[in-house]
Amino acid sequence: MSAPTPEELAGNALLATLSDSDRERLMPHMLVFDLEPHAVLQKAGGEVVDTWFPCGPAMAAFCVRLKDGPAVEVALVGREGAIGGIVSNGNVPAFATAQVMYGGRFLRIKTAALEQAKLDSLTLRHWFSRYSDCLLAQVFQTAACNATHTIAQRTAKWLLAAISRTHSAEFAITHEQLAEMLGVGRSFVTRVISKLREAGTIETRRGVFIVRDEQVLRDTACDCTTTIEDHFDTVLQGIYPLN
Repeated sequence: MSAPTPEELAGNALLATLSDSDRERLMPHMLVFDLEPHAVLQKAGGEVVDTWFPCGPAMAAFCVRLKDGPAVEVALVGREGAIGGIVSNGNVPAFATAQVMYGGRFLRIKTAALEQAKLDSLTLRHWFSRYSDCLLAQVFQTAACNATHTIAQRTAKWLLAAISRTHSAEFAITHEQLAEMLGVGRSFVTRVISKLREAGTIETRRGVFIVRDEQVLRDTACDCTTTIEDHFDTVLQGIYPLN
C-alpha cells in the first residue's frame, strides 16, 4: 500500500471531478490497494470504518444475503462511485456486504477522515450526497428489475455493466457466481448462457466469459441500465461509465 498520486486519484471518476482544493483535503488520508476478486470491503453487521474508491476497471458489488438463501447483488460499483462510509457516514452497522468483483486498484480512506473533510468543505459534502442519491436510485432500479424482468434480460444487463466498467469484453466469473449475483438458480443462468453461446454472442471457458457481439446483448437487455445512466447524467454529469 502507498499514498496515491494525482494520476491514481483520477482513476476514479467521482474523485477526478473534484476541485483541486477538495482533492488536496483527501489525498493525505488515502492509501492505494491492489485487491483480488472476492476481497471483502465491508461485512454486513460490521462497523463501517473505511470508504473505498474503485479505479480504472476495478469493480465491487453490494450483496445482501437472504436467510437460507444466496447473497443477491443489489448494486454494482465501478470507477463512477464508492463503497462504505460515503453513504452511511460510518460508525453504524453495514446492512450489505461489499466485495471485489473485478480485481484492480482501490483507494481507501478512513471514514472518520472523510467525514472531517466533508465538514470542512460544503462542495465536497454536496458532491458525495449527490452520489448517495445515485447509488440509492441504482438500488431502487435493481429491485424493480429483479421483480419484473426475465433472467435473460438481467443476465445481458449484468454482462453489459461489466463491459462498461472494465473496458474489457473478457472477465472472470462462473455460472454459479453469476446466478448468485442475480438471485436465481444456476440451471436458469446456464440455459441463458447456452443460448447466447449457441448464437455466437459470447464464448465461455472455465470461469471466464468473452463477449463477441455486444449489440445482441443490448438488444436482449432490459432498459434499466439506461434509466440509471440518465439519472447519473442528471445528478452527476459525466460520471457513469459508458462504452
